[in-house]
Amino acid sequence: MVIGRRMRNGRHLHENVGFMKQLIFKAGNGVAPLFLRIFLALVLFPHGAQKLLGWFGGYGFEGTMGYFRNTTGIPWILGFLVIMIEFFGPIALLLGAATRLWSIAICIVMTGVILTTFNQYFFMNWFGAQKTEGAEYFLLAIGMALSLAVSGAGRYSVDAGIKLGRPNLKI
Repeated sequence: MVIGRRMRNGRHLHENVGFMKQLIFKAGNGVAPLFLRIFLALVLFPHGAQKLLGWFGGYGFEGTMGYFRNTTGIPWILGFLVIMIEFFGPIALLLGAATRLWSIAICIVMTGVILTTFNQYFFMNWFGAQKTEGAEYFLLAIGMALSLAVSGAGRYSVDAGIKLGRPNLKI
C-alpha cells in the first residue's frame, strides 16, 4: 500500500523497481555462465522445437497439446506454458536475456517432468531395459538452470548490457 510517496516497506516505488531489475537482470562478470547457457540451450531447444514446431520428429503444438490434455491430464494452460518455456527459454538463455527468470522457469518445468512422468528410474534408458526414461537428464538440466539462476548470465549476455542504475522515475 502506498502511503504518501513511500511504500509500506519504507522504500520508494522506484527503489522497488530497481530492486526487481537487479534481481532479474544482474549478470555477474564471469565467463562460466556462458558455457552453461550455451549447452543448456543446445540440449533443451530441440525438445521445445519438437513440441511447438514439430521439428526433430516432434508432433508440433496441436499434437503436443493433445497429448498433454488427453494422455497426461494436465490443464491446458500448464501444457501451453511448458511448450513456451521449452522453446523460448533456450533462445533467451543463448542470448543471456532475463537469464535468471528463464532459468527458474526451466527448473520448474524439469521438476514437474520428474514428479509427473520420469520418477521410476534414475538412469536414462540406453538399452531399452526399462519401461521409461530415468530422471538423470532432468536433474542435470535442473542443476545447470539453478546455477544460472544464482550466478546470472555472465559477462557475454544481453543482461550484462542492461544498465542497472537507479531509474529516473518521479512518483
